[in-house]
Amino acid sequence: MSPPAQDLFDWYDRHRRDLPWRNVSGRPDPYRVWLSEVMLQQTTVAAVGPRYARFLARFPDVAALAAAPWEAVAEEWAGLGYYARARNLHAGAKALAAGGFPRDVLGLRGIPGIGAYTAAAVAAIAFGVPVVPTDGNVERVAARIHAVETPLPGAKKALDSLANRWMEQAAARARPGDFAQALFDLGATICTPRRPACALCPWRGACAAQAQGIAEALPRKAPKKARPVRSGVHFAVTDAAGRLLVRRRPAEGLLGGMLELPGTPWREAAWHSTEALALAPLPDLRWRHLPGEARHGFTHFELRMTLLAARHDGAAPEGFAWMAPDAARAAMPTVMRKLLALLEGAVSPA
Repeated sequence: MSPPAQDLFDWYDRHRRDLPWRNVSGRPDPYRVWLSEVMLQQTTVAAVGPRYARFLARFPDVAALAAAPWEAVAEEWAGLGYYARARNLHAGAKALAAGGFPRDVLGLRGIPGIGAYTAAAVAAIAFGVPVVPTDGNVERVAARIHAVETPLPGAKKALDSLANRWMEQAAARARPGDFAQALFDLGATICTPRRPACALCPWRGACAAQAQGIAEALPRKAPKKARPVRSGVHFAVTDAAGRLLVRRRPAEGLLGGMLELPGTPWREAAWHSTEALALAPLPDLRWRHLPGEARHGFTHFELRMTLLAARHDGAAPEGFAWMAPDAARAAMPTVMRKLLALLEGAVSPA
């Protein structure tokens, strides 16, 4: 049995979050909905808010984003992480600029980089399609409402099916975009991972987990495997003006198309100095090992990086460029900024 949609609407109409990408007075702009959903993947609302506004100021619509060079998009995305999102967003904008936004889930799935969840979110919120976009918040609500004890990720399909059954109610189908966003807000503010505020929940009476006293234990999750550790050596080359030698990573792969300090591949085996220096952009320079280690966590592995520094006052080698440190930092992903912090710590006065 589905929990009553009207109870959720009554709560949402009083307590909805004031978010910059929401439009409460008319049909939302599909570009803004799409952008917000992409940015919010793996990133908190607090972090996305100011970056969303800044991104829109630079790329106010699909046409502007499609026409922008990748370097500009990468620079604006720097620091947000999960950089494949930016590549997919850029590719999707190029496809959408020609024909506009499809108005259904299937059509949206045909756009590069738009997966099942994002297609459902844009369809429901921007076009009023009666479908529930099932994110982590919605999965948690569904697991608790129906007391589903199968661990994630194995329970994902079942939880998605349960959540979409809720949309079959007439009230929900009349306001599908609001229903989806009400579910997001319920999971984010009431049905939270720890210490859910069950006493304030509009669906308390329909929640099987709350009735059984197991709400906080759900959804269950399969044990995580330990992430392997990989190592890398990077090279900080500066010139007389204090500029840094940088390069752009290949378009495909991890951090594709982003700016970086040159370095070795990241691998599980440790790097020996002579082996690493053979891959330096200018191996014959006088290199010194900087103290400390930069660490960064990716989804599937932990990365540990050391830094070698040298001075070079000649031209940049082919495939590399000189860049002022502040400009480089602004355009680099977080993992590279951690290396810059090592460099700055080494040259700062004691």
